[in-house]
Amino acid sequence: MLRRLARLFSALTLLVFLAAAWLMIQRPPPDVLKVPLVGPVSRIVVEKSARRMTVYVGDQVVRVYRVRLGFAPEAPKTRQGDGRTPEGEFRIDRRNAASAYHLSLGIDYPRPQDRAQAAALGVSPGGDIFFHGQPNQLPEGVTLAYDWTAGCIALANAEIAELFAATPIGAAVEILP
Repeated sequence: MLRRLARLFSALTLLVFLAAAWLMIQRPPPDVLKVPLVGPVSRIVVEKSARRMTVYVGDQVVRVYRVRLGFAPEAPKTRQGDGRTPEGEFRIDRRNAASAYHLSLGIDYPRPQDRAQAAALGVSPGGDIFFHGQPNQLPEGVTLAYDWTAGCIALANAEIAELFAATPIGAAVEILP
């Protein structure tokens, strides 16, 4: 009986430790949220598996956002309609204040290597990959809490407004698995 209780206690301790570690990974450091986001943003890093986006001004982390991805995000984008978010190094190449979603910042996907890979498969690589807010049809303040885009990276409307205001054309973007 004591041995069984010891195992149960060990298992519960491990679960509590794992839950605490998960919460620490999911939450941005408190000091990141205290300062206003003032650009220009120099780099954006998206970690698909963590659904996390880190924003840099110079070498300083200035924001960490929770993001939503394409509806099938587990692998790199290979073709139009696959629901995947691309992986690799990109640049912000366009801004759209009149988007079908609340604001948008486009990345330079597909790159030449993406076009070549898709051509070898006999498919279209797709395109129009953006950081954007929620669909304009949603009521103000509603944020979809699941991976729902066609391959874009979605944020809450207040977050994309903040990012849009501080991010210039040419900012570096890295999307990791």
